[in-house]
Amino acid sequence: QVQLVESGGALVQPGGSLRLSCAASGFTFSRYQLNWYRQAPGKERELVATITSTGGITTYADSVKGRFSISRDNAKNTVYLQMNSLKPEDTAVYYCKANFLPYWGQGTQVTVSS
Repeated sequence: QVQLVESGGALVQPGGSLRLSCAASGFTFSRYQLNWYRQAPGKERELVATITSTGGITTYADSVKGRFSISRDNAKNTVYLQMNSLKPEDTAVYYCKANFLPYWGQGTQVTVSS
């Protein structure tokens, strides 16, 4: 069955960095666009970043552009989200998802606070 396991979330100070990972299994990873989403308390889930199947094209929400970077390793069935210059408003549970597949992982908590 499809599994998505996010990791790497933590409590970090403003201005800090984190690298999130999402290990996938149960589908042909290299054929799918992968997306990172986040959901803050009391807010709707929002799309943060996307990466095409080969990694050739990436897109970002305006709120994270220039600070976050999405990448993938198709040999490891893993997608990453490098987050730099973190702000308190980046606090959320972060999820990865394969485009067009209706499966979500458990998410990983990122808290940005001094």
